[in-house]
Amino acid sequence: MRKDKKRLAMLFDLRKCIGCNTCAVACKSENNVPLGVWRSWVKKIEKGNYPNAKEYYLPVVCNNCEKPICVTVCPVNAGIKRPDGIVYIDPHRCIGCRYCMASCPYGVRYINPTKKIAEKCYWCHHRIDANLKPACVIACPTGAIKFGDLNDPESDISKAMAKNAVQVIKPEIGTSPQAYYIGLEILAVEAKQEENE
Repeated sequence: MRKDKKRLAMLFDLRKCIGCNTCAVACKSENNVPLGVWRSWVKKIEKGNYPNAKEYYLPVVCNNCEKPICVTVCPVNAGIKRPDGIVYIDPHRCIGCRYCMASCPYGVRYINPTKKIAEKCYWCHHRIDANLKPACVIACPTGAIKFGDLNDPESDISKAMAKNAVQVIKPEIGTSPQAYYIGLEILAVEAKQEENE
């Protein structure tokens, strides 16, 4: 048994993502997310011009950052980073002030229209605590999403990251996001080419 603590992370293989939104629907169902707001979604990115246009898909979730700005700005200490790395909002403390929303460089938080508190993706922490994978991981029909402990070299996510180059969104911010992507450079390269044309 390993003595080091868990370091949970999520990995999206954009080469396998087909933009079906099954992950977003599974998340909404699992977490009882109200209409009009989302904890996760799939961004559709179109590059090029007809007839050479291409479509790419980018699943978006909370990055559950190693250095979460959102936790530091909360005036009532509702933002909590668990020892396993999951960033959580205590629903009993949150006052819906939106400071965490304003500070998040990834725009992944929302105000629950019923509860009037901030919410986001918690990587289905209730499922993880029951030794289950997040709903989006289970639901993905192509196996494009991996989840697990980066401190365990035998975990699916560690093995996938050892074999592939991975990227994060906005690394320059310095929050050390724990949502990783395989193939993210394709989107960046395509965007750069368009700018130069």
